[in-house]
Amino acid sequence: MVLEEKWPVLGRHARAAEWLRIWVDLGRAPRTIDAYARGLAEYLQVCEREGVDPVTASRAHIGVFVRALTERRSRRGANVVALDSGSGLSNATIQQRIVPVRLFYDHLMEEGLRDSNPVGRGRYTPGRRWGGSLGGHQRGLVPRLTKLPWIPTEQQWRNVLAVAAEEPIRNRVMLTLAYDAALRREELCLLRTDDLDPAHRTLRIRAETTKNRLERVVPYSAATGVLLSRYLAHRMRISRARGPLFLSESRRNHAQPLSLWTWSKVVRRIALAAEAPQFSTHTTRHLCLTDLARMGWELHAIATFAGHRHTDSTLQYIHLSGRDLADKLSRGMEHIHAWRIAMLTGLDTPAAIATTTGTSR
Repeated sequence: MVLEEKWPVLGRHARAAEWLRIWVDLGRAPRTIDAYARGLAEYLQVCEREGVDPVTASRAHIGVFVRALTERRSRRGANVVALDSGSGLSNATIQQRIVPVRLFYDHLMEEGLRDSNPVGRGRYTPGRRWGGSLGGHQRGLVPRLTKLPWIPTEQQWRNVLAVAAEEPIRNRVMLTLAYDAALRREELCLLRTDDLDPAHRTLRIRAETTKNRLERVVPYSAATGVLLSRYLAHRMRISRARGPLFLSESRRNHAQPLSLWTWSKVVRRIALAAEAPQFSTHTTRHLCLTDLARMGWELHAIATFAGHRHTDSTLQYIHLSGRDLADKLSRGMEHIHAWRIAMLTGLDTPAAIATTTGTSR
């Protein structure tokens, strides 16, 4: 396999290579396979260093691997947007490395080579008390940190737009579509000309380009429609063939489909020029969904628009918008807030408080 060329340690462990080959045969996305291979390869390297057979490894050996991940110094380059663990790999990256190890041991259990999975899963069984021999709660190996996605301030967004306004028309229309339709990077870059419906100003996001294989149709604004029409006329000068919507205009890859990495580099350049280094290809999606929450869209409507299979993912945008919190604060704290202010200003008589809260008759 090509993976064994990239990660030679996989070639030294037949069971690991067999497990990955199954995922390849099942048609999993190449990026998923690569992530699984990387996480498993790093675990196998730790096993070799410790002189442990991974097939018979215990939970203590898994602990050694987790410690190696948490203590590793990350290579912080200019293209790294954010790392949240302080000294080593981010919490999300550590979780990503552990997943293939857990799945590998699930496979060994199915093959009858192990009786238990040393990685385990954090879970809680309803009806059981926490802790003790009857407790139904099992902690995960690494605490999972759930953070709200970063979105730019109004000034940062204005700075990004000011820089983007000087970009070629292809980059501008890609940025506007990414925000207008809350598109993921793959969904945007893999759009095709026949995915457009200019008459109804909608895009068809094909299932094979989405993260969870859910096809959806999303609208875009009239202003974006005007810019898109101008880009289509520009695209005709590059290629008249139907197919990928966004094409490379470089000498090396002229008229070839624009790659994910090229788009990432474009957005990174815009972000640095706008002095908003946290801005990424996913930020426009976060901002759009947060704005929909701010406008009062219902949870299920936002989930449908975003292509979320479950509303759990959508809830973070409701929280990020502060809509629910603001409403509750306004309704529940109005009287208490007014009473405290009245006390601080010396207007603490019943009549003054009634006047401040609007309850006087």
